[in-house]
Amino acid sequence: MKNRIKYTDEPMDKVRPVKDFLPSPDQLAFKEEKVKVTISLSRASLEFFKMQANRHHTAYQKMIRNLLDAYAGQHMK
Repeated sequence: MKNRIKYTDEPMDKVRPVKDFLPSPDQLAFKEEKVKVTISLSRASLEFFKMQANRHHTAYQKMIRNLLDAYAGQHMK
């Protein structure tokens, strides 16, 4: 941060409050119901998801779940 902002005590023109538009924390922290299943994957598929998950700093199970959710959502329309 080479360019520092210099603040002054100048008056601000036409300031008005903004209505709170952000969702509440309880709306952000929802948990979707999950059901545990056992699935057999090919070694190649599992290694692909593990590699991608590692690259994106997430869990491979979550990536697989999101892929299945997206597929199901697309075909339920």
